[in-house]
Amino acid sequence: MPRPSWDEYFMDITKRVACRATCLRRQVGAVLVKDKKILATGYNGAPAGLRHCEEVGCLREKLKVPRGERHELCRGIHGEQNAIIQAATFGVSIKGATIYSTHFPCVLCTKMIINAGIKRVVYNQGYPDDLSRELIRESGLDVCQIEG
Repeated sequence: MPRPSWDEYFMDITKRVACRATCLRRQVGAVLVKDKKILATGYNGAPAGLRHCEEVGCLREKLKVPRGERHELCRGIHGEQNAIIQAATFGVSIKGATIYSTHFPCVLCTKMIINAGIKRVVYNQGYPDDLSRELIRESGLDVCQIEG
């Protein structure tokens, strides 16, 4: 049995992290890695201590908001955001890290990724956000898709 590459290995872990997500629309997991060590993880769901969408429903669904639009109309925090917040909470530097995500990052997450000094994004599934793609191109962020 062949060993998975490092990217495959961390992406497999990222998919497992996504299993904790409480979003009704999509389950997203994120893992921050530096020097082949996991620094922090995150999945999408409501802020700590608040009721999750699975309990109160999805406002975006009720309003029929298309995917990739109006992120402010969601009570959840994205997986990438939660991973960055977890690292900050525990004083872990993520400058120069790679973030693995089950999905291509939205524009909100992309701006946080750029400002956090993360240098590489590895994702599995696409996400319709043209502004995110534009900011990634402009920033020179290294982005790689791993399918499967």
